[in-house]
Amino acid sequence: MEQTASGPPPRTGPRLALLAFTQLIIALDYNIVYVALPDITGALDFTAASAQWVVSAYAVGLGGLLLFGGRAVDRLGARRMFMLGLMLYGVASLVGGLAPNAGALVAARAVQGAGGALLTPATLALIYRGFAEGPERNRALGAWGMAGSAGLAAGSLLGGVLTNYWGWEWVFFVNLPLAMGAAVAALRLLAADPPRTSGLGGFDLPGAVLATAGSVLLVLGLASAPEHGWTSLRAAGALAAGAVLLGALLAVEARTRDPLIPLRLLRNRSLVTTMVVIAMFQGTLGGGYYVLTSYLQPVLGYSVLEAGLSFLPLTVVCMAAAVRLAPAMLGRWGVRTTLSVGMFGAAAGIAVLVAGMPSGGGFWTLVPGSVLWGTFGGVAFVSLFVSAGAGTAPHEQGVASGLATTAKEVGGAMGLAVFVALATTGLGAAPAASDVLDGLHTAGWVAAAVTAAGGFIALALKLPAANTAPREGSDSAILEEATP
Repeated sequence: MEQTASGPPPRTGPRLALLAFTQLIIALDYNIVYVALPDITGALDFTAASAQWVVSAYAVGLGGLLLFGGRAVDRLGARRMFMLGLMLYGVASLVGGLAPNAGALVAARAVQGAGGALLTPATLALIYRGFAEGPERNRALGAWGMAGSAGLAAGSLLGGVLTNYWGWEWVFFVNLPLAMGAAVAALRLLAADPPRTSGLGGFDLPGAVLATAGSVLLVLGLASAPEHGWTSLRAAGALAAGAVLLGALLAVEARTRDPLIPLRLLRNRSLVTTMVVIAMFQGTLGGGYYVLTSYLQPVLGYSVLEAGLSFLPLTVVCMAAAVRLAPAMLGRWGVRTTLSVGMFGAAAGIAVLVAGMPSGGGFWTLVPGSVLWGTFGGVAFVSLFVSAGAGTAPHEQGVASGLATTAKEVGGAMGLAVFVALATTGLGAAPAASDVLDGLHTAGWVAAAVTAAGGFIALALKLPAANTAPREGSDSAILEEATP
């Protein structure tokens, strides 16, 4: 494990609790605004079409800055970026709750996303560096995944309670004490970063600008497609410009002595395969959540609170699988087999869920698919991030996690846009419930098929049969041996 000039890191239990709590904050903030959107729309004069930017602005800030955030973690220190990310989160949450108009709130959400772009790779790097590759890291990532599932579950319920009793502003204000409390705890629990070997002058500024601008435009185009259409100038133009800038990034990085993204990482077959699978997993996760939400509310007529409670079996089972089942399966079967089984099982869960969505269905017809999807989805999620960090040198864990998480965010934005289009194609202004249900079934079956395809792609991973310890001669093993 990493040692610093200030001595060995504190006890792993409190440190892991802090890192898991931070993931809970990130997941909570992603989900908490959904149920408050109607109140926010009325209070700040959003239009029905523009209200999505309360959600999308966060995704643009997060997805656009993850590559920069990952490299900043490696070059400037995981603890420093962890603290900065928490401070951005807290300040942006305060500004969001006090926002006098729509533009101010959208800007605050984008800054929250920027905070997440520093927090996410910093948290993962602290786990990768502080917990030995193998069972110890698997358990740590299981706790991290469980906290993320808990945040998603709590987001819907907490958002409804806060909005109902205190007003929509409190879905933002609640983040302030959470972020500040985590920052205070970090001062005691996280060991100081080692001294920097080079200053900011060695930072790849052209790469950072190209990566950020290209990623922002790519996510912006994907988020704009459902509202403006795939062929619109805003969506297609942003996608094309983003692709050009990311292509230019690769050309620049190939000629840079100390690049933002070391291109040898993109020659790592396991990391690239993981990025593809995680994009597919997150895309179908977002699509599946959209299908389930649209079935519960527009088709069955559930209230916001009833819909939130209907997600509990899925999220509770996912939490249990992430913290208990995934580490055991990884230790016994290794990453490749565990990830493939997780993806195939999640595909089966989505299929069973869709089969349990008839016009006269309800909560109990959804439980079997929810339990199956939650179980194997929790296993797949943890396995993906174990795979992303396996065999990567400690000084590049930040950028590796940034690449994996960027693939996750881009996949989520793309998946949501595609599955919304599949579910709503051909629907008029006032569609019949049967037509809405047909579109949801189509989107759900496609989501199941794409998830299963991800299971087959996961079989291409080149990793040890059992993920127990760093391989002799690997970057991580060599660096651990060289660390006093």
